[in-house]
Amino acid sequence: MDWRGKIDKSWTLFLDRDGVINVRLIDDYVKNINEFEFLPGVLEAFRIFTEKFGRIIIVTNQQGVGKGLMTLQDVDAVHQFMTKEIENQKGRIDAIYVCPQLKSDPDNFRKPSPRMAYMAQHDFPEIDFEKSIMIGDSNSDIEFGKNAGMYTVLVGDEPVKCKPDSKFESLLRFANILK
Repeated sequence: MDWRGKIDKSWTLFLDRDGVINVRLIDDYVKNINEFEFLPGVLEAFRIFTEKFGRIIIVTNQQGVGKGLMTLQDVDAVHQFMTKEIENQKGRIDAIYVCPQLKSDPDNFRKPSPRMAYMAQHDFPEIDFEKSIMIGDSNSDIEFGKNAGMYTVLVGDEPVKCKPDSKFESLLRFANILK
């Protein structure tokens, strides 16, 4: 699919959080706002995304909740902080979907399952997965996008088994080609 030059307000952008928007903590979880650090260029990227996309959705696995390392309220506090900072820089997030379940939980909806995409489509019926882009930094993010029929973008340098449609070194690099 060639989406370049076709992105308009009928398109939806899905993004992972850790490793895409904020610094991923190695072998740990962002449990509070003191541990949350935006990656370079992210706030500028969100300004561009806000101009281009009709919907901007975050989909994030937060297994630390299932492990008892943090609560959903902790995750919500981090998301409120993140959203406010993005809005202060003229960006926006329309919704955030969180899967707090453990990988081992039966019938969990963690990525790569596309269930968080279907939840978003239920809440925003105008979402068309053929006019959606999923940006992530891991194999499960790329599989999630593919499982929902989206165009997939890998950011960062993490090796993945599932081949993304495009690869960029950062969120801002991807955003800059939309200008």
